[in-house]
This record gives sequence, structure tokens and C-alpha cells, in this order.
Amino acid sequence: MTYEEVMQALADMGTEQTKNTYIRHGAVEPFFGVKIGDMKKLVKHVKKDQALALQLYESGIYDAMYLAGLTVNPKTMTKDKLQHWVANVKWYSPAEYTVAGVAAESPYARELAVEWIDSTDELVAVCGWSTYANYVSIAPDEQLDIEEIRGYLERVQETIHGERNRVRYVMNTFVISVGAYVKELTEEAKQVAEAIGKVNVDVGNTACKVPLATEYIGKIESMGRIGNKKKTCIC
Repeated sequence: MTYEEVMQALADMGTEQTKNTYIRHGAVEPFFGVKIGDMKKLVKHVKKDQALALQLYESGIYDAMYLAGLTVNPKTMTKDKLQHWVANVKWYSPAEYTVAGVAAESPYARELAVEWIDSTDELVAVCGWSTYANYVSIAPDEQLDIEEIRGYLERVQETIHGERNRVRYVMNTFVISVGAYVKELTEEAKQVAEAIGKVNVDVGNTACKVPLATEYIGKIESMGRIGNKKKTCIC
């Protein structure tokens, strides 16, 4: 498929209902309002053309940017390209999911996560925490810097309730991810989850809820799935 054909397909898939849903979640124009399930029908076509995947992100249209994240090969992404991607996010979804997922599977996952976490830009910081949370979910424990992650757990405990709105959400996700995927730190993550308790995040006019980290980790533990890594964090 050509760029024009993909963009037309996305435009045809968009609906006002989905668009209104995205608006309630804070989406920033331009976007067509395409359901993720419908968008995935195009994945096999775009994956064959990595130049096309990159071009879709450059469109600045949310649906096309999301599709780019589903289809680009993260192993071939340069650090400069990932920096460019994060600099061009306009709301939390591309930062938290699209860019973070690709970055987490790139060769620069930890390096960029650490850099972005300290950003004064809320969306970049969101991407940083989400990148690290995704990274620990797929990387073998022997590749992880356990002491560094322990330090970030401590940072969450000390600062989460005073952080920026969406940063609070991904910090909470980070605690859950460490507790679920890093066996050596599960007990410490559970202690942090207990200490931070309920995390309040303004999720707008939506039914979304912030998961209670203690319950979430406990549920995974009860299923005997602690330490079971994911094959991919891109979805």
C-alpha cells in the first residue's frame, strides 16, 4: 500500500463515535477516530514497508502515528529518531503507549527511559516511566540494573503524590510492572504499593480508573505469574 492509500483507509475507518471517545480521553487534533482493532487490519501491509511506517508517524495524525508504532521495527530505530518521536507527542496516549512501546523494544530502552523520566515536559516524563515499565516486562532480569530500579521504586514512594497528573499514573504502572515482572523486587514493589495506596489521577470525562497497585500485583501473584515476561510490549 502507498502512503496515500493507507491514509485514505484510515480516514474511511474513522467514526464520529470513536472520535468523541478519543476527545474525552484528551486526544488532540488531527485524528480520524479509528478503533485500534480496525487499524490492525492494515498492520501486515505497512510492516512490509518500514519507510512507510516512519512516514505515517510524520503525518502528525494520531491514528497514523499509532499505526506507525504497531508496524515499525523497534530494533532499527535510532536514538535520534526516538528523540524525534517523543518530541512530537501531543497527548498522553502516544507518549504512554506508542513511543514508549517502541522505545522499550529498541536498543536504547534503558538509556532513554532514564533521560526522559527527568524531563520537565510532562509528556516526555510520562514516556520515560512508561518506557521503563515496559522494558522490565520484556527484558530478562539478568539484563536489568536492579539497584537502579530499586532506586526508582523509592523515588515513586517519596514523590508520586506530588507529581504531575499523568506522571502519577505511569509511576503507579511502573510499580505494578516491577512487582509483576522482576521477581527479585516483587516484595519491595508490594511494600511501595502499600505505602503509596490509592493514586489520584484526573482521567477526564471517562470511566477509566487508576489500578490499585497492591491489588494488581496480588492478583498476578495469585495466578502464579510473577516473573513471566511478555514477548512484546507493543500492542
